[in-house]
Amino acid sequence: MTEDNRIWLFDTTLRDGGQTRGVDFSHADKIAIANALDEIGIDYVEGGWPGANPTDDAFFGDPPQLKNASLVAFGMTRRGGRSAANDPGLSAVLDARVPATCLVGKTWDFHVETALKTSLDENLEMIRQSVAAARDRGRESMFDCEHFFDGYKNNPDYAIACARAAHEGGAAWIVLCDTNGGTLPDEVFETVSAVRSALPDAHIGIHTHNDAGLAVANSLAAVKAGARQIQGTVNGIGERCGNADLISIIPTLMLKMGYVTNIPEENLPRLMTLSRLLDDRLNRAPNMQAPYVGEAAFAHKGGLHASAAQKDPRTYEHIPPEKVGNARQYLVSDQAGKSNMMARFAEFGIEIDASDSRLDKLIAQVKEREFEGWAFDSAEASFELLARRALGEVPEYFTIGRFRVMDERRFNARGQLIVESEATATITVGNVIYHEVALGNGPVNAVDTAIRKSLSTAYPSLEEVELVDYKVRILDARDGQSGTGAITRVMIEFRTPDGTTWRTVGLSTNIIDASVVALGDGMIWKLQRDGIAGPVAA
Repeated sequence: MTEDNRIWLFDTTLRDGGQTRGVDFSHADKIAIANALDEIGIDYVEGGWPGANPTDDAFFGDPPQLKNASLVAFGMTRRGGRSAANDPGLSAVLDARVPATCLVGKTWDFHVETALKTSLDENLEMIRQSVAAARDRGRESMFDCEHFFDGYKNNPDYAIACARAAHEGGAAWIVLCDTNGGTLPDEVFETVSAVRSALPDAHIGIHTHNDAGLAVANSLAAVKAGARQIQGTVNGIGERCGNADLISIIPTLMLKMGYVTNIPEENLPRLMTLSRLLDDRLNRAPNMQAPYVGEAAFAHKGGLHASAAQKDPRTYEHIPPEKVGNARQYLVSDQAGKSNMMARFAEFGIEIDASDSRLDKLIAQVKEREFEGWAFDSAEASFELLARRALGEVPEYFTIGRFRVMDERRFNARGQLIVESEATATITVGNVIYHEVALGNGPVNAVDTAIRKSLSTAYPSLEEVELVDYKVRILDARDGQSGTGAITRVMIEFRTPDGTTWRTVGLSTNIIDASVVALGDGMIWKLQRDGIAGPVAA
């Protein structure tokens, strides 16, 4: 299975990342993130724990159809005193319609006796039989050795016996987990080396937490010792201090250490987009100083650093920023990456010569808008429309004129407290003016319904568009203002019955106005995709 310089990447964002304080993935979030991981070339995407909560049940009830990655269901080994065939928790994992499973079990003798309250021998059987049950169901069966490094320090023979039990059960991968994140890199190297020596035919993985700030370093130390699968999350999110950050690990493996992954090198520039996509879906600001993909990662301030970097960027840059989708910035005169922009155009099928003067204007416009607070990395439909408008390729399908939204909070005849939203909207299509009124479940739903009541008369295909996700983020106030000076950014995700999804962004000091901007772009993108030339005059 393994080649000496091939590393398998296993993403746990949808489970480990979901344990982050303040993070609560929606079903739409999980689908979008899984698809983004698949597109970039991750080998394994762990979707969650079947049976653990309604969101995971919905995800595994209709799992995304990934093209490159294997979708993984996570769960525990069977409980003591039960057979593998008679454990509801294990059965939920094995019944999931996925090609792979990752089962977690105790490998620290202290935990076996005090937490599981079972014998050391029984725990070995729990591991062996559970892994075998997943293998016998046709799954690629993996075993996560919980608290392995603590267990190895306390009783190395028993920790290795647990790994051996998984190997005997048919585990495709035995993953050593630094569950409390307190192990040092030299300890990781020595422990992984010992496991490799004891089980030379086993395929070893590493799963590190970041409680000592060493998750990335520990993952790389494990690779040096022979581990060939790395588990981690996008941006390193996870419980407590987080997990190993795949966004940092991947380019380090490929650009610095000479390892090969399933991610082609031409996909590395998409790491920045993947990082921003997650932050946008979590409604949080990206880490400006994140390695490789942070806005400041290749930013040079005035003075000696900027002067030296202008003469030779290698002076203060460990890799060319374009390799990971970033761009060099001189804070006194920003420079944008034209090659990155051309690559994005190619994704949308937009043909333009690199010497076209409109390209420079568009780059300047994008940078100015992103400074204002627009986020195009995760709102690809709005970016495509911005580009096509700059090239004169988007007809004026409609104009949204006046709109008004009223919310009423009252008690009904039964004494129940209800809140109703009513919206009116005036839309011009060609030389026809539509004026519609609609009720909705909240102001955004009401204004969306009113707008589409008007538009669906002229454009019937818009009736099939469904809003599947809506996020609001309050950005920093501009010009030192607060309150009414605060900027609101709205991101909306749309879907049609054929499974096509797209995302748009709107920005305003008014949340409804920002929503209308994003809604309008969503409808226009759909019409553009359908090849509709423009409004027909009445």
